Amino acid sequence: MKKYLMKRFALTEKGAADMLKAIAAVTVSNIALMTPVWLLFAFTGAFLSGTAAGRWVYYLLFAAFCLVLICLPNYWQYNATFFATYVESGKRRISLAEKLRKLPLSFFGKKDLADLTNTIMADAETLEHASSHQIPQFYGSLISTSLIAVGLFFYKWQMALAAVWPIPVAILIVAASKKVQAHFIRRQSRSKVRLNDAVQEFIEVSRDLKSCNAEGAYLSELEEKIDDVEKKAIGAELGQAAFIVSAQLILKIGVGTVAVVGSAMLLQGRLNVMEFFSFLLVASRLYEPMSGNLINLGMLNLLTVPVERMNEIAEHPAQTGTTDFHPKGYDIRFENVGFSYEQDKTVLEDVTFTAKQGEVTALVGPSGGGKTTVSRLAARFWDVTRGRITIGGQDISKNDPETLLGAFSIVFQDVTLFNNSILENIRVGKKDATDDEVLAAARLANCDEFALKLPQGYAAIIGENGSELSGGERQRISIARALLKNAPIILLDEATASLDVENETKVQGALSRLLQGKTVLVIAHRMRTVEAADKIVVLSDGKVAEQGTSRELMIQNGQFAQMVRLQTESQTWSIA
Repeated sequence: MKKYLMKRFALTEKGAADMLKAIAAVTVSNIALMTPVWLLFAFTGAFLSGTAAGRWVYYLLFAAFCLVLICLPNYWQYNATFFATYVESGKRRISLAEKLRKLPLSFFGKKDLADLTNTIMADAETLEHASSHQIPQFYGSLISTSLIAVGLFFYKWQMALAAVWPIPVAILIVAASKKVQAHFIRRQSRSKVRLNDAVQEFIEVSRDLKSCNAEGAYLSELEEKIDDVEKKAIGAELGQAAFIVSAQLILKIGVGTVAVVGSAMLLQGRLNVMEFFSFLLVASRLYEPMSGNLINLGMLNLLTVPVERMNEIAEHPAQTGTTDFHPKGYDIRFENVGFSYEQDKTVLEDVTFTAKQGEVTALVGPSGGGKTTVSRLAARFWDVTRGRITIGGQDISKNDPETLLGAFSIVFQDVTLFNNSILENIRVGKKDATDDEVLAAARLANCDEFALKLPQGYAAIIGENGSELSGGERQRISIARALLKNAPIILLDEATASLDVENETKVQGALSRLLQGKTVLVIAHRMRTVEAADKIVVLSDGKVAEQGTSRELMIQNGQFAQMVRLQTESQTWSIA
């Protein structure tokens, strides 16, 4: 049962155990609620027979006992459903975040950011509410109703059948709607993701829309997406309501069935008035909570899609490996490497080269040739499809990605910064670095030039993703991080692309000091950036077209030489 709950509702083992306790608490609580029915039956019988007058004290004591009997299971139920659920919900979000941290980037390439955010936040919140208000209540009510029904069959099976038959029929009607509801919820989820993407995109590109007078057209499309979300939500509600209302109508028929069968048996002398009265009481007690329980079942059907999305993350194969990473040097070797982001879409094919320690290896070539992919594979952001990559003779696919990344300092073309101070943004490169170490790295990256002009200096808050800074200033912070980390392998993805000529020269001087004795992979489009590289690897259409020094490649007069000529010609271009 534990494994079923873990799979069905994306629970941890502890969460499933707590869910079983919650179901047991609801079951006991529901059965306890039947004790007043028995008390009313006993009192009515005594009153009609004239024996109730001398037993008031007993009835009052029993009423007090019923109250305690109801309160205690309810207290247990509250603790088991609410407190345990909140703890489990926190663990679920943390476990999803931890799992995402261990997934290869290929997983994120297939996922929309808004979709993942929706899974961790909205889907987890939906499941949290269901775990506290619906799941234990449904299963607990089902068990308690079944136990009471079994007791009724032992007493008067004809009346029990008349009272109980609508319950399984109603449950089957709602249960049968699971696929239909899942269809509506998937449509609604996709519609919400499209809207979230559109809103986020509008915020990011509002400046460009204003400059092109395109706000009106974009907002018109946004309104259409909002209307679509509304329509999908109404459709999902109607799809659920059609089945639940039909099932609730079936339950209403049950009271009539009890009345008809009971009246017939009463007239035949096979049932007395008190027994008839008791069955009417029990039937009303069964149907009212079961009517609400059908809504719970409908909500459980709606959990199919959120749980599937969470399980997709939880069950996706993680990148794992040993933390024992002690390579013999830091040469990076690609051996017949092939890679595909998607099946039948080859990105790299039979890539073989070595980036030696103490040398700068430049990756150049036309856009889409595979330069960035090669650098990401070297750091095991993805795993190769064919061949292997080694660092110091050690196959990186056997190493834990986080341990492996400890050997890398990376400067991406697209810099990610946090809404914090310049100092703390640089400290990301080495969390335990002292202020002096951070400032030294900042100076090497030429950050003083802009940081000291701010009123708070390095303590200045730079806004979301560095919105208060220019592209070049943001890039220099990223370079400062790499300088601070001082790892044996350096990956530079167009590290100076956002800098003017003067600052590029200064930063390249800082990088020259950093790169001494390290393994360096540089991705560049400007030939000026790589002219002094020890080795140049030209990638075209996912293959190594040429490799060698700048001089050797110019002599070969191949793709590299052609790229150099084209860039030289472009420098002479001017507006007529």
